[in-house]
Amino acid sequence: MSIKSRSLLIALFLFSAFAIAQTGREIYPDPTQAKSDLASAIKTAAQSHKRILLDFGGNWCADCQVLDIYLHNDQNRLLLESNFLLVHINIGRYDANLDIAAKYQIPLDRGVPAIAVLSESGKLLYSQKSGEFESMRRIAPSTVTSFLTPWKPSKAGCSQVMLNC
Repeated sequence: MSIKSRSLLIALFLFSAFAIAQTGREIYPDPTQAKSDLASAIKTAAQSHKRILLDFGGNWCADCQVLDIYLHNDQNRLLLESNFLLVHINIGRYDANLDIAAKYQIPLDRGVPAIAVLSESGKLLYSQKSGEFESMRRIAPSTVTSFLTPWKPSKAGCSQVMLNC
């Protein structure tokens, strides 16, 4: 391994450790929880009329840490909590929950974090195909807002011309 590659790996490790320290927790639960977390979210989404936001990644991933920070910042927290159930799917070191990633058409070879949006009933509405959030460190928090907004569930009886739909 070249010195440049080692330096890059060390920098990524340090950034990941810093990001975990900033959030005060590991974001992605044990990989064995994914199926039950997803089943629970589908049940809850149907009752609460929320969409499901699947976040595929790992605690080692600095960009995944940044995405979580952006999802929960002041700009996005209310939008997320009011309209989505967030499920973190731990992919391990690209060796866990690959079946879930495949089911929701997430090309993990494009990198993580990777996002899928499901309907209230668990139907796939969107899956990230091109690593759109792979470089979260270079993306502004407003990009997350712009992504989430069109995926909000429509409210029953809400007119397109009304503002808070």
